[in-house]
Amino acid sequence: MTIHLRWESDFSGLLWPEMVPGRLIRRYHRFLADVALDSGRVVTAHCPNSGRMTGCCEPGMPVYLSCHDNPKRKLKYTWEIIRMPTSLVGVNTLVPNRLVAESIGQGLVAELSGYASVQREATVGHNSRIDLLLSNRTGGRCYVEVKNCTWVQEGVASFPDAVTARGLKHLVELRRLAKKGDRCVMFYVIQRMDAERFIPADDVDPDYGEGLRHAVKDGVEILVFDVAITLECIRLNKRIPYQL
Repeated sequence: MTIHLRWESDFSGLLWPEMVPGRLIRRYHRFLADVALDSGRVVTAHCPNSGRMTGCCEPGMPVYLSCHDNPKRKLKYTWEIIRMPTSLVGVNTLVPNRLVAESIGQGLVAELSGYASVQREATVGHNSRIDLLLSNRTGGRCYVEVKNCTWVQEGVASFPDAVTARGLKHLVELRRLAKKGDRCVMFYVIQRMDAERFIPADDVDPDYGEGLRHAVKDGVEILVFDVAITLECIRLNKRIPYQL
């Protein structure tokens, strides 16, 4: 699916397309959401998030949709943001990858500066892909896997919100690459503004939490950032501490 966002240097972030406000009626079948627009019309929007969306899909909350006129699309609207009591929350899981890639390319992530190129969707191992491959002019490589986090409870952000075999597979690949001498980074984007620290959700997926701790022991780095999000723009904000 294409992300209809534009990078804006003045904001050092991505500009949302024009938003259509409404209120969430229900989210169902993972990828569908019924929304009552402020105009009174009820529409079905694409929900670009396959997770449980714990804590950010409550019926009755204000939501914001992007609108697309592509005749090939089955659904005209895409759910982008929900307004929760403590923060706007970006629900589109494709946004963090684009945001991190653009931010690194613009030199806005100090921890990942000094790389000459940013490649999206790098193939590694046996038919696996890592979100980003950073390369420098001397042959150095850094693999970066980006994860979207929207689950926050009392200031604590957690990932994942559902069992993720795919996420565990990425950790295994990063461990293997790190042991070979490549730099590897797990980059968690908290797509909201009310988190004070980050932890793996061991109560949801203990295998993922254990896999993350093993990966760190083998040299995989962790970066966690929240975002500054408005109805006009989203950008990486500040680094959030993590606890394993």
